[in-house]
Amino acid sequence: MGFLQLLVVAVLASEHRVAGAAEVFGNSSEGLIEFSVGKFRYFELNRPFPEEAILHDISSNVTFLIFQIHSQYQNTTVSFSPTLLSNSSETGTASGLVFILRPEQSTCTWYLGTSGIQPVQNMAILLSYSERDPVPGGCNLEFDLDIDPNIYLEYNFFETTIKFAPANLGYARGVDPPPCDAGTDQDSRWRLQYDVYQYFLPENDLTEEMLLKHLQRMVSVPQVKASALKLCCTCFSASPPHHPPLSLDYFKANPWSSCYSQIFQVSSKVFFTLFALLGFFICFFGHRFWKTELFFIGFIIMGFFFYILITRLTPIKYDVNLILTAVTGSVGGMFLVAVWWRFGILSICMLCVGLVLGFLISSVTFFTPLGNLKIFHDDGVFWVTFSCIAILIPVVFMGCLRILNILTCGVIGSYSVVLAIDSYWSTSLSYITLNVLKRALNKDFHRAFTNVPFQTNDFIILAVWGMLAVSGITLQIRRERGRPFFPPHPYKLWKQERERRVTNILDPSYHIPPLRERLYGRLTQIKGLFQKEQPAGERTPLLL
Repeated sequence: MGFLQLLVVAVLASEHRVAGAAEVFGNSSEGLIEFSVGKFRYFELNRPFPEEAILHDISSNVTFLIFQIHSQYQNTTVSFSPTLLSNSSETGTASGLVFILRPEQSTCTWYLGTSGIQPVQNMAILLSYSERDPVPGGCNLEFDLDIDPNIYLEYNFFETTIKFAPANLGYARGVDPPPCDAGTDQDSRWRLQYDVYQYFLPENDLTEEMLLKHLQRMVSVPQVKASALKLCCTCFSASPPHHPPLSLDYFKANPWSSCYSQIFQVSSKVFFTLFALLGFFICFFGHRFWKTELFFIGFIIMGFFFYILITRLTPIKYDVNLILTAVTGSVGGMFLVAVWWRFGILSICMLCVGLVLGFLISSVTFFTPLGNLKIFHDDGVFWVTFSCIAILIPVVFMGCLRILNILTCGVIGSYSVVLAIDSYWSTSLSYITLNVLKRALNKDFHRAFTNVPFQTNDFIILAVWGMLAVSGITLQIRRERGRPFFPPHPYKLWKQERERRVTNILDPSYHIPPLRERLYGRLTQIKGLFQKEQPAGERTPLLL
């Protein structure tokens, strides 16, 4: 599946205008690259730095320009001057500069280059703005550029954080920019609103051509509104007045598919593959093999809570944590089997079974757009609602426990197969439970938007999940028809069998010697192995 590309329009204003139309131009002569406003250019950069770029015939109603340059993997540098300075150049795979135009200026030049050994294919565009348009990064104090329109992404296992410098109000040529720290009314920069849009690349195509082609849909406001999904508006607009007025703005999103995600590690593949093999068996035979199913349920419950506990309290590595989780989950599974064997309390066992099914159903509920409602950004509201949905499932099926058990076998067992598929082939369906796990592990995850794409492979895996679940449920319902709902209490059967053997003298086991005598006999046999063998035949002493 293609990787997530979060592209953001930092500032949108009602009076925003973009000059020019988007077109693709061919390469120009070597050493000088000519640009036109609003027209895409493809070109190749080679060492040594720099190559000069130029724009002629700038309209008098344009007050500033924004230059964007994009590449796939290798960094490129854009600079105001041939000499690279930290406050006048930007390096990266997606870099931009703001050109504040002087009065009567009609030509603009800048410099492009790369420090890489291999040639770099780039796509660039120059956009023009009037004095009524906000200046992205115009109130920057955090980054090196004086005016920094760039957006910086930081991501880990839990979240992707978008950082950018606050914008300033637009102004005419030759006029001093409005102060960034004077007032918070509607005549200041605080009236600006920040909208975040998300656009996913097509799956299974990570080519440079595909990336640069789709980036064209995310370079200007009209294109972004037409192509991307709006995640939020003003939800992270500039910092509150009682905070320092010049500060970074943040937006957190749920990372979808990162090359460094833990789900693709070898340990994860081994863990989820073994888990899926057991889950596949439970999907079709769980109700018949009741103790095996109880082990599976106990493994899930104990493993899930132990993983959260050990991750939050210790800094151990992921691989070690996964091994400990597998061991602890196995102990939990054996414990639940032992509870059933000794006490035979069906209600306790079925409560565990129902809660696991309820957990998955509740996770599916919050995987939908319902989970991004503002009310559920509060952890208290989220966990109370989540728990109520999970508890509701065993309550609803209290009168038909066998149906509840078979449903759990089919749904949970088949979902384990989905998790195994995800460890080899990324799918959005793993985020059904992964989002809940992340929220339990990270106290700031409630601030993240958890929108993920649903593309072709997701629909295929969803169909596989549904097919396995329906097949497993149907097969078990048909096979268990006319049979007892649940097996009898194992401990009672064991006691009855023992009493029968004691009182029935015709039973061969009745004549078995006591344990003490049997142990003594075995020890005698072992001692005999170490004694020297006596010679055979009769011997007579010789008398002299």
